[in-house]
Amino acid sequence: MRDFIDVTGKNQEDATNKALEQLGLDRDDVSVEVLEREKAGFLGIGKSPAKIRVYYGPEKEEPAPVKAEPVKPKSVKKPEAVRKPEAVKAAAKAGSTEEIAPAPGPEGPERERRPRQPAERKPKQRPAQTAEPKEVKPASPAPVQELGEPVDDEKAQAIKTFLGGLLKQMGSEAEIEVYLPEKGRYKVFLKGQGLGALIGRRGETLDAIQQLTSYAVNRTGVRVRVQLDAENYREKREQSLQHLARKVAGKVVRFRRSVTLEPMNAYERHVIHTALQDFPGVSTHSTGTDPGRRVVVTYERDKH
Repeated sequence: MRDFIDVTGKNQEDATNKALEQLGLDRDDVSVEVLEREKAGFLGIGKSPAKIRVYYGPEKEEPAPVKAEPVKPKSVKKPEAVRKPEAVKAAAKAGSTEEIAPAPGPEGPERERRPRQPAERKPKQRPAQTAEPKEVKPASPAPVQELGEPVDDEKAQAIKTFLGGLLKQMGSEAEIEVYLPEKGRYKVFLKGQGLGALIGRRGETLDAIQQLTSYAVNRTGVRVRVQLDAENYREKREQSLQHLARKVAGKVVRFRRSVTLEPMNAYERHVIHTALQDFPGVSTHSTGTDPGRRVVVTYERDKH
């Protein structure tokens, strides 16, 4: 399992911020498990802080116990019986050709000396030739969704006009491309250098720009849906959320304890729910109110 620390705070968010500050990590690098929720009490009596457990670092496999094999006692060979001199004489008279071991002297029996036979020479083994490492080809990037040609209808022009003025005020020279993958849904891409400031921490700035653009475009006329992306952040974030969902679900099943994720917007919560809808042993639901609404991954004994 991973390393973890237990932290307390006024509430879950305060405790999480303390843990991230203590570890020097981002929220995506850790998993949070709620041990105790905060209690408000009555007139200050019975009030208690929230307590969480924050897991961080790579997974560690627990070493399997090594069974000690019993040591077998070495078998002691019994010395061969030494023939007495009388037996030697009797054998000589009988003309026996059997080899007789000499009688032991004062320092013990002498070993029979036999000519050494030349040892067989083993052919020298040539060192195995190490195979040259094969060239690892870089993974091909994921195919970009086919969106067709950029559009320049009335809504697209309104998007470009508002978004262009907003980006100018923010000091950005990003290019704006508008596509219409389906009726009523506009996909807007920002292209250029140094777009990290427009994305912000976990896409918060990008979400705010998207919300403002959608509000400005939908003040009059038919309402449409506006999706804003920069540097393919949305797709990368979705893959990251799916990986996080599967990892947290595995821990929920292993430890049989529910885990509450960080606050997410409606789209990100939808990604988590969809990723775990067929995961055995867990169920998901949302709790709280926006912007602090979170997904809770719960262990389901009947589904496991």
